[in-house]
Amino acid sequence: MRWGAEVGAMGARWRMRRARAALSPWARRLPFELLVALRFLREGRMQSALILAGVTGGVAVIVFLTQLINQLQDSIIDRVLGSQAHVVIRPPEEVNRPVVTDAAVAARVQPREQRLRSVDQWERVAQLAAATPEVLAVSPVASGPAFAVRGAGNKSVALIGMVPDAYSRVVRIDDKMVRGRFQVSGSEAIIGTELAADLGVSVGDKLRLQAANGRGEVVTVTGLFDIGNRDLNRRWVFVPLKLAQTLLDVPGGVTNLDLTVNDLFGADAVAAELRAATGLTVESWMQTNASLLTALSNQTVSNNLIRSFVVIIVALGISSVLVVSVVQKQREIGILRAMGAGRRQIMAVFLLQGGIVGLVGSTLGAALAYALLVVFSHVFKNPGGGGPLFNAELDPRLVLLAALVACAVGLLAALIPARRAARMDPVQAIRS
Repeated sequence: MRWGAEVGAMGARWRMRRARAALSPWARRLPFELLVALRFLREGRMQSALILAGVTGGVAVIVFLTQLINQLQDSIIDRVLGSQAHVVIRPPEEVNRPVVTDAAVAARVQPREQRLRSVDQWERVAQLAAATPEVLAVSPVASGPAFAVRGAGNKSVALIGMVPDAYSRVVRIDDKMVRGRFQVSGSEAIIGTELAADLGVSVGDKLRLQAANGRGEVVTVTGLFDIGNRDLNRRWVFVPLKLAQTLLDVPGGVTNLDLTVNDLFGADAVAAELRAATGLTVESWMQTNASLLTALSNQTVSNNLIRSFVVIIVALGISSVLVVSVVQKQREIGILRAMGAGRRQIMAVFLLQGGIVGLVGSTLGAALAYALLVVFSHVFKNPGGGGPLFNAELDPRLVLLAALVACAVGLLAALIPARRAARMDPVQAIRS
């Protein structure tokens, strides 16, 4: 019996070698499993085209939507955080408490005094913040209400005193300058384009800044900025830190410390760490823009759901087509088994079909996604007419990830048909 089995195996190997010898020189270099997989895909051209179209469309949808949503989210975050710090340190809030007497609690609580307070020992706090991991830059700021007066016109403004070099590392005002540079010293000021239009001033003109406490100073406008927000363009006035300290009556002090961090979405953790270390009021952009964060989270969830459903549909499409292919090619599978092909080889044939479809479909899908980005970037423009709403570019990491997911889905979807083909009895398969 053992001798007969060995003779049968030798005969099967001989028939396999004869079949391979009949192939072209190029085909002989390919592994047997890959050669058969390509032959099956070529013979079922219509089925292969349909399954390839499904994978291509699925990958294109995933890559296009992910790239589009990522760019839109980055644009929104850049617009919002382009004019504010990631983390802000302020003095602790003053809380009014009822006055307790021997008889009763006072019925009326005196409103707290509206005054600016400096961050206690702000130099030490700034050093502590700068030494905190993930913090990239710290900028001391003295800000408060004031009036900008020019002739008979006056506007209520927010006076912001800062050190230009330090502030530029926290908020990118340099990129928003329309005229002049973001540099001030002595009695110089930088104002927004809307405020300049309201007061009729330009670079080189003078205006008077009047603080709420009655202190005033005549300053020279040395620059105009446009940060994309009309309200802030109309209200913000940047002056040197020392001038703001004098006008706001906080000599040597600052009303807040502005910080920028390495990881935007790690700002909450940095704020919590500094809050515990200093006992001051520390807020991150995630707290002050809670509605924006909720909207971004909802977009991400929606994108993940869409991608999940697309992956499921593509997997079902690959699996169903390969199941049909197994049924149609029962006779060929039986012949291959009779010629000596093992169960693992037959299983590898169909797994390779799924992997090939996933690889080719991901490549075509990435190309289609890029084409869609190019087309729609010319169609959709920013509301203000400032160029395309998003850029026609692909993240290489996203393309690589989509290719890996497509290949993995192709292999997993082909697993059930491959196992079914491997379990076929050669005699029954040939007779069917």
